[in-house]
Amino acid sequence: MTTIKKVALAGATGNLGGAILESLLNAGFQVTVLTRKGTSHTFPPNVTVKAVDYDSLDSLVDALEGQDAVISNLGHPALSKQPLLIEASVKAGVKRYIPSEFGSDTLNPKTAALPGYKEKIDSQKAVKKAAAESGLTYTFILTGPFLDWGVKFPFLADAKNRTIELCDGGHRKTSLTTLASVGKAVVGVLNHPEETKNRAVYVQDAALSLKELEEYLKKAVGADGWKENVTSIAEGLKQTEEEIKRGDLSVGAMALSSLKAAMWGEGYGGHFQKLDNDLFGIKQLTDAEIADVIAKSVPK
Repeated sequence: MTTIKKVALAGATGNLGGAILESLLNAGFQVTVLTRKGTSHTFPPNVTVKAVDYDSLDSLVDALEGQDAVISNLGHPALSKQPLLIEASVKAGVKRYIPSEFGSDTLNPKTAALPGYKEKIDSQKAVKKAAAESGLTYTFILTGPFLDWGVKFPFLADAKNRTIELCDGGHRKTSLTTLASVGKAVVGVLNHPEETKNRAVYVQDAALSLKELEEYLKKAVGADGWKENVTSIAEGLKQTEEEIKRGDLSVGAMALSSLKAAMWGEGYGGHFQKLDNDLFGIKQLTDAEIADVIAKSVPK
């Protein structure tokens, strides 16, 4: 039976990184945080910090020696660094690698084909190949967008200015998870290595449509003055494709159009049908609890 105690976390800052780190420490794991050389961050005293060069295999192997698991929370600009981190994990004898997923269902063929997910798919291929050729195992943690973060920052809707984009009319549901529950899912995977070996796990706190989210937001900030912007996912993807061909599309814009399709598009698997919540002890939120999360997350 595999036991995981020592965990390396790449990407321990920011909203998600902080939530994952907190969950790992509260669960009693020995955590080593990987930071980029030349950066300075403050972490709790019971965290080991190792500065690494993500472009150096030797640097990464040295940092990962003795670790049981590696969790990658590298952001979009650094996703291309994951294959080398996977190679280093193999050389260091790491048992479990959790790649930077924590979002939409990239195992869905339509989502996997979206241009904004290329780096994640490349990482999936790399870790599957490594698992077939070594003792490394992996788990993809799929959570959908973050409910609390997406309300606090104008991602799911702009509560402060009372505006919301209704993709394809806003009636399709997508799976949503709070940052704290993402952290619980990470801990759950590490505590259930055999049950989560070499597969994807799916968790959600709630499944909401944009129209349903809008109603919760109206209760939180008031119903008057809301502006709805109805958009077409197909048209957005078509525009993205044309801009890619012209070479004048930013990475951020490409990622955003892909995210919208993966979350709200028909046939992209945004609403998870099979969940691993019970394995990890994650209870879905009640209507009152959803309302409370949203009310506490709206910008003040």
